[in-house]
Amino acid sequence: MSFVPKASALKAAIVAASLALAGTASAQTQWIMASGYPENNFMTQNLRKWVEDVEKGSSGKLKITLHTNDSLIKLDSIKSAVQRGQVQGGEIRLGVYGNEDPMYILDGVPFLASTYDEAWKLMELQDPYFKGLFDKAGMVIAGYQVWPSQGFYTKFPVKTVEDFKDKKIRIYSTATQRMATLLGFKATILPFAEIPQAFSTGLIEALFTSAQTGTDIQAWDNTKYFTDVGAILSKNALIFNKRAFAALSPDLQKVVTDAAKAYTKRSWELSKAAGDEKSAILKKNGMTVEGGPPAVITAMKKVGATMADEWKATASPPAVAVLNSYMAGQKTN
Repeated sequence: MSFVPKASALKAAIVAASLALAGTASAQTQWIMASGYPENNFMTQNLRKWVEDVEKGSSGKLKITLHTNDSLIKLDSIKSAVQRGQVQGGEIRLGVYGNEDPMYILDGVPFLASTYDEAWKLMELQDPYFKGLFDKAGMVIAGYQVWPSQGFYTKFPVKTVEDFKDKKIRIYSTATQRMATLLGFKATILPFAEIPQAFSTGLIEALFTSAQTGTDIQAWDNTKYFTDVGAILSKNALIFNKRAFAALSPDLQKVVTDAAKAYTKRSWELSKAAGDEKSAILKKNGMTVEGGPPAVITAMKKVGATMADEWKATASPPAVAVLNSYMAGQKTN
């Protein structure tokens, strides 16, 4: 998807980039940040708290203007915009970039890391690898957010995987596409913002996503059931343009990274609360919310084992070492 901001927004971003890259020549450095989610999404709220922490910790020396809900840049184009320096930073969905490196979709393997503790341990092991990837690409990866557990939004009750056969489902990454295909779906990767139109045109008839996203797009308008299988806790990431970050003084860099650490830790707590809160909203709007039936969970665990083997076959030795280290830690717990 191409980067197509409004003319006025692009002008503001370019001006801000010039200020940021000027380093300490100005009393105040200004950054432009981009995010793809609505204001009431817990991830947006956490990102705004990070902005507040940075501005407070820097005593106003770093001013950050955050554009949310795809208002400046479409979600799946944020990474390339940050890399090119069109904006100084943004939040991205890691699972979008599985074609660049398998590490981006490791947390999309069903039941690999399906609890918050497991997701945290996996994140800690992935972080050095991601830091290397982003550094080579001219970016800094500074923190992570975790999505609540995910499930299937359907118009029909889910009892067995036979219920999935040939149904058209929207997913968001190559990993979830592979999972859905192995379960019998006809899977299509679509951006978040295109979900309502895809339902209205018949392109999709089901979703695989979290309760948070379900409320963001008012899933009750097009589906009746949310079957929360709890198989995947995928992640977003907070990233910066490397030149813009390097232009900050060491003190400002520390403020930014310390706030990013707090942002990561806070996300795990916010995500837990959001999963319960948004499931309640789904119910309030007439949806049936249930856990995954045993037959479906068993089938998904088999799919997860298959996908883990496939992932190893495509990943580099350093990436496989990350997975092996994670699995070894799981066995000792």
